[in-house]
Amino acid sequence: MDELLGRLRTQLQALTLRERLLLASVGALAIVSVLYFALIAPVLSARQEARSRATGAEQELEVVRRLRAEYTSASGALAGIEQRIQQGPSSNLLTTLESLARSSSVKIESMEPQAAGASDRYRETRVQLVLKGVTLSQTVGYLQQIEAAPQPLTIRNLRLRTRTDNPELLDVTFTVSSFEAVS
Repeated sequence: MDELLGRLRTQLQALTLRERLLLASVGALAIVSVLYFALIAPVLSARQEARSRATGAEQELEVVRRLRAEYTSASGALAGIEQRIQQGPSSNLLTTLESLARSSSVKIESMEPQAAGASDRYRETRVQLVLKGVTLSQTVGYLQQIEAAPQPLTIRNLRLRTRTDNPELLDVTFTVSSFEAVS
């Protein structure tokens, strides 16, 4: 090893000042390159990756906050509906719809019970109603009475058609659902 170092020293002493400066510059550049690629570049890359992950996490947190607010709102609405179902009177849906029609001066053409989805907690009753030759005002009044009924009712699949014989009158078809708690 001493022999190798001795030969290297001899070689360096044989170089001119210009060659020594050039060799020192290349050596310094090599050391700086090794330091940059071994230490600095990985730190900069890790820093950039951490920033990117932090930005992504902040975006995900904002989405979670928004979903939480939506969940809280939906949960509150559901609790209100469930309370209304529990406290609402349980009467025959057909009878309720007929009495609301009489008070709205609407003549029901037909009422047909429909198949409803099953649930462990609630029983749904569906009825399809057909109104023929009614005005828009009568239709809106009747629908408002259905929505305001003490029994929790939901209107689905509303279809309005103007009559060909009198464009002032409508033929209306819609489905009403009622829910009762299963005992």
